[in-house]
Amino acid sequence: MFAIAANDRLAPFSIVAISDAQHAEPTWRTMFGWPAHDPETIPVATRSRAERKIFAARVDQAVCAAQRPVLLVADGLGCAASAWWGRLSPSDYVARIAGALLFAPRGAELTRDGEADLFASPAAPLPFPSVVIRPSDHAAEVGAAIEGWGSRLVAGHRPRHVTRDTGAWRHAQRLFLRMTHQIAAHEVDRAEALIGR
Repeated sequence: MFAIAANDRLAPFSIVAISDAQHAEPTWRTMFGWPAHDPETIPVATRSRAERKIFAARVDQAVCAAQRPVLLVADGLGCAASAWWGRLSPSDYVARIAGALLFAPRGAELTRDGEADLFASPAAPLPFPSVVIRPSDHAAEVGAAIEGWGSRLVAGHRPRHVTRDTGAWRHAQRLFLRMTHQIAAHEVDRAEALIGR
């Protein structure tokens, strides 16, 4: 988990980053060169139910330790793992999640025990707003996942070489601001629903 610097527009959030152990670098870094220093991430290399429990416990710990509302940032298989965690975790943990940025989701792989999808979860929208960022060269079909998660899709161009001080970072900041506006709208909807009861 890491926090955004105080002068950053993401300052209201703590970030819990979930990476795909099969990716040398997470997509958020190859697309945007973000962050400037590698955050502490929770890698997903889960191939059994026991490893899945360890992963869930690590996410629980990071979310509970956060001092601010949490923005999940996940990559590859980490997207499905984050969705599974969000759908099946206790509501007091999930209530700490402001939203999720899901980069380049990929399909499940067989477990050591031959299970087809270790992160299968009930078909219901995620209990927090989410945006799926799919690089233009990412061929995986993610439409069903996006629909099932209730996420919005953003398709983007991934530059070959990203430097830290390029337009890519400014593009990322605009994307994060769109996400924060979606989170704000979600919170307003929740408040109105509570008042209407």
